[in-house]
Amino acid sequence: MSKTQFILGLLLASVLGGFIALAGFRFFNEDKKEESFEQKQNVRFSSYFADTSFTVPEGLNFIYAAERVRPAVVHIKTSYEATAYGKSEDEDLEGLFKDFHGSPFGGQFGNPGPRESAGSGVIISADGYIATNNHVVEDARKIRVILDDKRSYEGTVVGTDPTTDLALVKIEAKDLPFIHYGDSDNLKVGEWVLAIGNPFDLTSTVTAGIVSAKGRNINILRDKNGMQIESFIQTDAAVNPGNSGGALVDLKGKLVGINTAIATNTRFSQGYSFAVPVTLIKKVMDDLLKYGEVQRALLGVKIRQDIDADFAREKGLKSLKGVYVDEVNEGSAAQQAGMKTGDVIKKINDIEVNTSAELQGLVATYRPGDKVKVTYERNGKEMNTNVVLKDSMGRTTVVKREIEKRESILGAELEPVAADEKRKLNIENGVRITRLGSGKIKDAGISEGFIITHVDKKSVKSAADVTKAIKNIKGPFLIEGVYPDGTKAYRAVEQ
Repeated sequence: MSKTQFILGLLLASVLGGFIALAGFRFFNEDKKEESFEQKQNVRFSSYFADTSFTVPEGLNFIYAAERVRPAVVHIKTSYEATAYGKSEDEDLEGLFKDFHGSPFGGQFGNPGPRESAGSGVIISADGYIATNNHVVEDARKIRVILDDKRSYEGTVVGTDPTTDLALVKIEAKDLPFIHYGDSDNLKVGEWVLAIGNPFDLTSTVTAGIVSAKGRNINILRDKNGMQIESFIQTDAAVNPGNSGGALVDLKGKLVGINTAIATNTRFSQGYSFAVPVTLIKKVMDDLLKYGEVQRALLGVKIRQDIDADFAREKGLKSLKGVYVDEVNEGSAAQQAGMKTGDVIKKINDIEVNTSAELQGLVATYRPGDKVKVTYERNGKEMNTNVVLKDSMGRTTVVKREIEKRESILGAELEPVAADEKRKLNIENGVRITRLGSGKIKDAGISEGFIITHVDKKSVKSAADVTKAIKNIKGPFLIEGVYPDGTKAYRAVEQ
């Protein structure tokens, strides 16, 4: 056989083999049903993946923390007085979650009508105490607290602290699930955390992220006396409007922060959120419960900027660590302890501080009268001194707010107005209407939340003042005051 004949024979055999194989395939499959997609996907490679063991690294399981925490995070819904002109939340605290105060469902963009808002809160004790943000409940006429199991309660504000944007709310309930305090001081950058809250009314939502930074000052809180404290935990957990007041927890399910703000140009999550650290939360909540107001301790020094390379070169500093004291206030705790302008504070009670935010946040965890050890550097030499902290009035004792008993007058239940709210509204005196039943004041068109400042041109500071003023008037009288949003009003009341 020639070579040409051999090649032709081989090609012919290949063609015949192909026809025979095709015929055999059709013969054996002509009665076979079409496979399902599940069968199509069940190729031999799937058995490889099914048999391969994929395990979550130890300590990186979010399920335990989520299941432990969700029942103790509540949904807080608030309502506000009807006003003629709604106010944008950005007018007060840009970037801070005002959680749609004056939502488009009433009261915003100049539409009169009651306003509603929503946020989150964290149950911190079985008897119904809840930690949240001040801006979640600020100026609210009514507070409704909805638990994870859908039970609903009326909430009352025990106390607020605008300088840290924290508030303590109480509901009348027992045996509630609560979140245990964790340790934000030892929280590490890069550590996993979960954010739990109610963004966009999506209840009990859990997101995960890592601690991106600590001791962040983002200049969103404002106080006319410059007493605001910003030493936030920064995370990349997704947080949106409605998350405010919700929990930031570690993987053990322990509270390390209260979610408060986001860095955003759109009012929605763009990657970073900020939480008040639990070290500060513990102190503020205890103060509000025990004393009715926060006991703010001060070192009495002024810090104008943090130390960087240029500043260190200008001041002749050998290290970039610590906080430079630009001025020591006259008669302050720091001055009495021997500190001077130019000192560089290195530690407070052996905890390092390297920014003004860290220093401010750490000192704020103490009360007036507490003694702290301050480690500082002067002319290159490390020194220590014990400082007895003072409050803004120079006192070394805590001051308990006297809470006057509520009193009912002409169908209105009255209570004193907190000092911080009087400062905010620029009023020197007044009593708030907390509840309105049938009576002359309600008939005059006055609403709950209204603060009475004058009765027939006479200033009133207490419920007793209102009672006394009305008692001495025969016939109609004029009530003057202001609503929590700053709207002033005058009403004639018939007797």
